[in-house]
Amino acid sequence: MKDLVAIVRNQHLFAPGETVVVAVSGGADSVALLDILTRLEDERLNLVVAHLNHCLRGTESDDDEKFVSALATRHHLPFVAIRVDVASFAAAEGLSMEDAGRQARYAFFHEIARRRGAKSIAVAHHLDDQAETVLIRLLRGAGGTGLSAMTAGGDGLVKRPLLQVSRAELELYLNGRGLTWRTDSTNSDTTILRNSIRHELIPTLRKYNPRISERLAATAEILAADEELLEHLTCSAFERLASHEDETVVFDIEALLKEHRGLRLRLYRHGLHELRGDLMRIALTHLEAIDRLASSSRPNASLKLPGALRVERCYGRLSFTCAAPQAAKRWELVVSEEGSYKLDNGMTLTVRRVERPDDLATGSKRIVYLSAEAAPFPWLVRPFTPGDRFTPLGMTGSQKVKELFINEKLPLHERSRVPLVFSDGEIVWVGGVRVGEKGRVTPATGAVLRVEILDITP
Repeated sequence: MKDLVAIVRNQHLFAPGETVVVAVSGGADSVALLDILTRLEDERLNLVVAHLNHCLRGTESDDDEKFVSALATRHHLPFVAIRVDVASFAAAEGLSMEDAGRQARYAFFHEIARRRGAKSIAVAHHLDDQAETVLIRLLRGAGGTGLSAMTAGGDGLVKRPLLQVSRAELELYLNGRGLTWRTDSTNSDTTILRNSIRHELIPTLRKYNPRISERLAATAEILAADEELLEHLTCSAFERLASHEDETVVFDIEALLKEHRGLRLRLYRHGLHELRGDLMRIALTHLEAIDRLASSSRPNASLKLPGALRVERCYGRLSFTCAAPQAAKRWELVVSEEGSYKLDNGMTLTVRRVERPDDLATGSKRIVYLSAEAAPFPWLVRPFTPGDRFTPLGMTGSQKVKELFINEKLPLHERSRVPLVFSDGEIVWVGGVRVGEKGRVTPATGAVLRVEILDITP
């Protein structure tokens, strides 16, 4: 049997003494992950067990939460849980149940990491998950970026220590340690694409290659290494060839056309991502259309892309823009007491006094708790203005709000819609993005205000 503790340790994903939020569902994968991390004695990790109850399976979901709570207690670890009605969230946002669950989970895990000062979020994706992800993306249509799937180091805080370990090896480990786990009854539902691939497609592929999961995971690892190099080259070229003008990304066409076609297509992807924050519904056909526009003999032409994206050629310039649903305008609103306030950007701000919650994590960046004493009324709410600064929660020095937007990868066209909440002239909340230190709720806080912004995204 493989030494799974050594496999995780040898990846050097965690610094000695750091705080790590461990995502534990109660399934075999996450139970094994938590047990392994507790055995990294030399690293002396400060582990926080986090569990999101999706409220999808009634008492079964509640029993999962109780199981994980008991597991954390046995390990003498702090336990944080939240209940999210994922079905309602999916319906409200027009998402699939899987996408809604994923968004809720990661929003929760990142919020716990921020509040606990954690440098990592450990999730239990393993080798078989990797193989399934490669097949899902292949079936949906993906290039090297998509097929490189997941990486152990992840993006930002997320770490995946078990990508080299199969599901069978994890269960063997658990049995050897005498550990039990919970089984999600929906895992057998083959109407869900991932389950269908797991129970139907991969067993068929094993007839052609008994080690198909290992081969797919190895392919993803090779592609990830290639993508890392190509992304580095793309970023360097983007800094050299592109410029930002207000909420527009601009290329000089003459310089752009001197680059290889493959790099040009990557530059277009990069520019679109800068504007919108994602590449949903952007396909190869769209990138090729942009390239034809750049190469066209017509001095002036334009094309529209999904998600309100627009690319325009004007003589020697190729401009990328993303139209906001409303024209940005200057406005201010005074919040003098609890209540519901309609903002001029189309959002609604609600403020109400609540009992101090046991856990300040809300699972959503749209909701925060503020101290009524530290952030007294009246509040001023207005959009971002260049030069705005604030002190993020947990920090002592100030930071430019613009730098926060850049670090959070907030698309250019959305930044003018973000409401800033001021108390006594200081920012207590960059709405939907980051809470400020001034409004911090402490154990000594008496009155607590629950503040929510509805319809934060266009």
